Amino acid sequence: MVSRRQIESRLAAQAGTAARRVRTAEGARLRGDHDFDVTLIEADMGNRRPAAVLVPLVERAEGFTVILTQRTEHLPDHAGQVAFPGGRVDATDADAIAAALRETEEEIGLARAHIEPAGCLDDYLTGTGYVVTPIVGFVRPPFALKPDPREVAAVFEVPLAFVLDRANHVKRTGFWRGRARTYYAMPYEDRFIWGATAGMLINLCDVLAG
Repeated sequence: MVSRRQIESRLAAQAGTAARRVRTAEGARLRGDHDFDVTLIEADMGNRRPAAVLVPLVERAEGFTVILTQRTEHLPDHAGQVAFPGGRVDATDADAIAAALRETEEEIGLARAHIEPAGCLDDYLTGTGYVVTPIVGFVRPPFALKPDPREVAAVFEVPLAFVLDRANHVKRTGFWRGRARTYYAMPYEDRFIWGATAGMLINLCDVLAG
């Protein structure tokens, strides 16, 4: 079972080795579908829009879990998909952490007082033109959630141990905008975690594995 101290240590090492990672002009390493096909990065860059998500690690007695949401079917982007709470970085947000905390409170009603930001994963470039900064944060129970029914169909938790087990990581290929794209997936019970969310979870796995 991974401990909080181990998570904090790995996230600190991730930040400490940032200067040795591959960089874009803006100074952050990008992950995305181009992990499998580098030619996709030019197609996906477009007019990049900054976004941030919270990767909430809940400190349960039986071990850490990760909070995820199921998006409603009518949303313009990523409708019906499993996602982290988060969204666009607004001009009023001080930084990506502020955006992730604000969006989390708006989407699932998790108050900022329950969240302790611990570090960042690599930025993730989505096929829809967002550059997403994943903020890892510790969440201490008890807490109450109040999902916004306009955006969130369901909120659920996945054991971190499941995420860290590479036997649960699979690759799938589908066609989107006229070309084949390979992506990560992580089916869990009756939920299908895939795309950017699965990619960020695998990045979390990579970071915690050291």
